[in-house]
Amino acid sequence: MDIAIVKPCPKISGTITVPGDKSMSHRAVMMAALASGTSVISGFLRAEDCLNTLKALAALGAKVEFHGHDIRITGGKWHAPDGALDMGNSGTGLRLMAGLLAGRPWTSELTGDESLCSRPMGRIKEPLEKMGARLALTGQKGCAPVRITGGKLKGIDYEMPVASAQVKSCVLLAALFAEGVTSVIEKAPTRDHTEQIFRRLGIPLTVAGERISVRGYGMNGPNLAPATLAIPGDFSSAAFWLVAACARPGNRITVRQVGLNPRRTGLLDVLRRMGAQIRVDADENAQALEPCGTITAAGSGLRGTSIGGAEIPNIIDELPLVAVLGAFAQGQTVISGARELRVKESDRIACMASNLRLLGVELEEKEDGLIINGGKKVRGGAALESFGDHRIAMAMAVAALDAEDKITIRNIACVATSYPEFWNHLRSIGADVGISHCD
Repeated sequence: MDIAIVKPCPKISGTITVPGDKSMSHRAVMMAALASGTSVISGFLRAEDCLNTLKALAALGAKVEFHGHDIRITGGKWHAPDGALDMGNSGTGLRLMAGLLAGRPWTSELTGDESLCSRPMGRIKEPLEKMGARLALTGQKGCAPVRITGGKLKGIDYEMPVASAQVKSCVLLAALFAEGVTSVIEKAPTRDHTEQIFRRLGIPLTVAGERISVRGYGMNGPNLAPATLAIPGDFSSAAFWLVAACARPGNRITVRQVGLNPRRTGLLDVLRRMGAQIRVDADENAQALEPCGTITAAGSGLRGTSIGGAEIPNIIDELPLVAVLGAFAQGQTVISGARELRVKESDRIACMASNLRLLGVELEEKEDGLIINGGKKVRGGAALESFGDHRIAMAMAVAALDAEDKITIRNIACVATSYPEFWNHLRSIGADVGISHCD
């Protein structure tokens, strides 16, 4: 078991370039694998989740080549894979791949690690079967592995029962291989990476209020030309450094070349409400799939706030960090309407509550969130669990920077699923981090 020991750091500062956006990395390589010809992608996140998606695409017939910092993907005609496609820890990879396979004339199986095989997949089974595919959820309680038998798909109107960019994207990708128009109706706006890349590749898409519609190309799918695509830095990775900077006066961190999609940057609004100093400078990059720029965050005295309602879908991955902020802020911080956190890589509500309590933080766990009474010194000196969840592990490392004593975080190998450079970047801003292995 790998463990990290993170010591308190009196002051942190520095400039970081975060790795490529994980969500867009999945989508970019999937769409490139559909194109006839060779696409060049820069900024691809070379972490376990995204590399598993590349392996799955290669098993389906795409040619994948690494050229320095770029990836070249030659797409074309897909074929049935020889065995199950292992998506590792990635719910994004599995759910989006299910959409692409729903219209293929063969049976495919998608599986993953223990964590992924505990996450609900009924939410993609319903719309894909309405479109004409057949799905068998062979895991326990409607979870992966997922066996998909492709069919002749038809367009549907699908009203989202839960705010989920992954489910929306699954349906929109399946719609490319359907006859007629498919519309997804979402009551709360979710991340729009799929819509962004559709537009970039010339796939007609209509957005009218809550309704997102695409006309399908039939069973052969779209005839896409190869493209050169630049993936911006991942805002969710940048979030760790922004929160680290804002936690204490005197800290200052700049994050460069990070994505500024407004449906990803909800944390900036929360930080400003809590009293942090945030500056955003946009960059010009014609090849970038989404707006990007530089964010500078400086520490100041924080005050508690409330997070809930419509802002939750666009800050869902950053909520463990918001819980850490709540521990540092004066007053009460309330996170509500976030029950989706219970079906992520871990039950992030319960896991954050457990770890923060071990650090002496006063809080109340709710079914859909947390109430945190902050302002007292985080005591440290504890051994915490990552629960096999990369975001829990990294959030607790950020908390350790302002604790009274060092913090041990167990089972940190999961960090490699999304941010392999995390520990080196943590050291680069002044932190004292030790990594070791124990049986």
